[in-house]
Amino acid sequence: MTERRIRVLVAKPGLDGHDRGAKVIAAALRDAGMEVVYTGLHQTPEMVASTALQEDVDVVALSILSGAHMTLFPRVKRLLDEKGLTDILVTGGGIIPAEDATELRALGIGKLFTPGTTMQEAVDYIRSWVEARDAAGGSSGEPSDDSSRGE
Repeated sequence: MTERRIRVLVAKPGLDGHDRGAKVIAAALRDAGMEVVYTGLHQTPEMVASTALQEDVDVVALSILSGAHMTLFPRVKRLLDEKGLTDILVTGGGIIPAEDATELRALGIGKLFTPGTTMQEAVDYIRSWVEARDAAGGSSGEPSDDSSRGE
């Protein structure tokens, strides 16, 4: 029996038009053996949540460089929760101040990755979260590492 591959949705919500980082992380996750769906630019939170449901993903990774992270991360999380998708990790990265990352963590957002984070750190975090979630029978898979940033 083969092990199920982790499914990750990489999304660029909002008006941010810079997708190089999203493409780099999508390629790194794919290279690590994960199945990756990339939505492309200018997605609404509703589009992201709908795609997560349709694609049956384990993780939604948002790339936000526009400064709208305090709106977009919580909105996507709320929409997923409303669809009953409470066992999906919402994580991501961008230019996110430490205070904002702490506040987002308190709202149920996973670890957030900022410039300088290695691809391996993101891969390892996603793997450990999904493994913990699956071991817990589908509930939140938050690893014991309580840091709010990918440093």
